[in-house]
Amino acid sequence: MPSPKPIPSRERLILALDVPTVRDAKQLVERLGDACCFYKVGLELLMTGEYFELVRWLVARDVRVFADLKLFDVPSTVASAVRQLVGRGITFVTVHGNDGMIEAACAEKGDVKILAVTALTSLDDGDIEDLGFQIDVSTLVLSRARRALELGCDGVISSGREASAIRSALGDRLLVVTPGIRPVANVLDDQKRTVSVEDAFRLGADYVVVGRPIRGAPDPLQAAQTIQATIRSVFPD
Repeated sequence: MPSPKPIPSRERLILALDVPTVRDAKQLVERLGDACCFYKVGLELLMTGEYFELVRWLVARDVRVFADLKLFDVPSTVASAVRQLVGRGITFVTVHGNDGMIEAACAEKGDVKILAVTALTSLDDGDIEDLGFQIDVSTLVLSRARRALELGCDGVISSGREASAIRSALGDRLLVVTPGIRPVANVLDDQKRTVSVEDAFRLGADYVVVGRPIRGAPDPLQAAQTIQATIRSVFPD
């Protein structure tokens, strides 16, 4: 069932700014206007050398920022990295590591919410086995969600396919942020555990991260507005 958390419906859509340059990112943000007020800024833009300039620009526009950096390093380095993000107006940052890394991140989070990555939506059971895990994806995701809660995380990154199990086991104590959103069954790109916007929310997601279905649409603004209408149908303000 849909999450009862009091999040404004328009903030539940997070647009993934997975584009090559900061200029491209700004042009997309300006094109979308009021249709989106939450943006994910990830590794591709980090490598431009203008990451924090873009973060400042977004914050000045009074939109929310999700720093999708998937921090993974020795705990002291993860802690230091999180400290660098505090006070910049960033809402979420992702950590993709073990208990020590996640605990270190949570100890330094300040005004930033820590999201633990459970299992990338580009992985299926075969990929998980290749990585050396002798369990299925659903079991792994739920195990990592439990640990994230115990270690002090604010939420998790999870496919919509596992959102319902997380809600059933852990209630509403964690935010569930769901990437891998596709309007139909996906056979065109690297995302494997996909769901639609409506299904993600009805299964328990608090936020959806949408990239290619908006960025690659003939009219990105119309695509974003359509998704916002779908969200309002699930969460009428």
